[in-house]
Amino acid sequence: MELTLIAVVGVVAIVAVAAFSERLGLAAPLGLVVVGIAVSFVPGVPRPEIEPDWVLAGALPPLLYSAAVNVPAIDFRRNVKPISGLAVLLVAVTTLGAGWLFHLLLPGVGWPAAFALGAVVSPTDAVAATAVGRRLGLPARLLTVLEGEGLVNDASALVLLRSAVLATAGSVTLAEVAGHFVYSVVLAVAVGTVVGVVNVRVRALLEDSVLNTAISFVVPFVAFVPAEELEASGVLAVVVAGLVTGHRSPERLRAVDRLAEATNWRTLAFLLEGGIFLLMGLSLHGLLDEVHDEGLGVGRALAIGLLASAFVIVVRMVFVAPLVAALRNDERRAARAKPHLARMQERLAGLQEERRVSEKRMRRIEQRTAQVVARIDFMLREALGWRGGVVLAWSGMRGAITVAAAQTLPEDTPYRPQLVLIAFVVAVTTLLLQGLTLPWVIRAVRVPGDDPERLREEYARLLGELGAAASDVLDAAERPAPGGAVYDPAIVSRVRSDFAFRGRGPGPVGEADREALETGREQYVRLRLRVLEAERAAALAARAKGVYSSRALSQVQHRLDVEEARFQQFADEADEAGR
Repeated sequence: MELTLIAVVGVVAIVAVAAFSERLGLAAPLGLVVVGIAVSFVPGVPRPEIEPDWVLAGALPPLLYSAAVNVPAIDFRRNVKPISGLAVLLVAVTTLGAGWLFHLLLPGVGWPAAFALGAVVSPTDAVAATAVGRRLGLPARLLTVLEGEGLVNDASALVLLRSAVLATAGSVTLAEVAGHFVYSVVLAVAVGTVVGVVNVRVRALLEDSVLNTAISFVVPFVAFVPAEELEASGVLAVVVAGLVTGHRSPERLRAVDRLAEATNWRTLAFLLEGGIFLLMGLSLHGLLDEVHDEGLGVGRALAIGLLASAFVIVVRMVFVAPLVAALRNDERRAARAKPHLARMQERLAGLQEERRVSEKRMRRIEQRTAQVVARIDFMLREALGWRGGVVLAWSGMRGAITVAAAQTLPEDTPYRPQLVLIAFVVAVTTLLLQGLTLPWVIRAVRVPGDDPERLREEYARLLGELGAAASDVLDAAERPAPGGAVYDPAIVSRVRSDFAFRGRGPGPVGEADREALETGREQYVRLRLRVLEAERAAALAARAKGVYSSRALSQVQHRLDVEEARFQQFADEADEAGR
């Protein structure tokens, strides 16, 4: 009964604080941490006793999966250089630098334990940064880099933490650490890819949204557990499974299943996220008591934590500057390569006219060339300038994963309570300092958001391509092939009118059309579904070419999902009535 009451109060508190934080213009995680810290000092409030594995192996996989499913795979691939730089190289640099700092300030802590704590404080938490960024209109590319970093850097840090903990029990060479890192990454990518593909194929066989969503809830653990058992990165396997699922689900899963899954996962992620940050704040008083009980200096731990916070902030700033410079250099090379690609496309057109290349091979070459041109256009259109670099440098907030990872340090680690408190100070200091000032930084540097006029024009062009695919289906419906379905001309006219007036409401219905619709409702629904199927195929083909932004594609995809779910329900009702 007590546990039930705590759960109810916790959910109500998360919702109330999140709603209040939104009204104040704050990211919900910041408000939850502050409230948790304040409540932890209220007399009589029980100290939360939660095993770190419940967070790292219980809450982290579904959180990462939920975020990865919503990150377009094409955006992740296009930004793999900055994401891998921040999530792998910066994590390694921060681990080594912070480890050296901790060994210098805490002489009784050996090198392995110092590097373990360095790995603990190295990964960032992108939840607060992306929440602020979306509200203030940061460009899509910058948000993708922050999300991608948050997805991958936990895996890098936990692999380094595992190596450092193993070193506390024996000697581990640098070559062994590097070899284990490569092994963990390669195997995790393989496991995640297999789980993602199988996940979509199995769920495509189900015709019940409840069952489909229920299966999706266990997918993160299906990826996490075998990867961990094989001593690879379970976290990275979960991320890869989420990326693969998000990319392939529009091809195979029903629209109604995707819509139901998105709503349920958004709710679950909100509660898990809020619960972790609230527990993070509630744990402070207990940490201070534990340090006191051990007879260690709280003041010294707080001072070292503040110094470490300054260190990780500065290291990120120093690292981001050359990273942005390298990206700018890539953009200059892309600009120089664009005219050459244009000439190549002209030569390909000439070869096609002369029929010197097979049609199948020509389509493959054209698609590949179009993808390269689209990638170059993306780099030039959504360049990360110095303004974006400043925001990127100041978005290095740590979070609850840092505190949970610190609590996995072996019990016999010297100064263990003090080390956990240091990690807590780093997490809270960066979260509140950078999280509360990030809106000011974004406004001060005036980061330009995505051009709304360009997005509207792009969206209109994409709708035009979908409209052409719809017209092909309706033209075929007006002149059915022998043995094919015969549609009433009034039904075809009405469907054509609906698509012509898409976005402005349905067109007018004449008396003849109304009578045909009343008697041919099933035909109307089936034809609408055929047209939606053709439009979805056109949207997937456009995604494969990469010529449209993920934002335009996502808007169109959601629109198609809503329409398809509605008409599929009508079709299912008609099937039930006919049985």
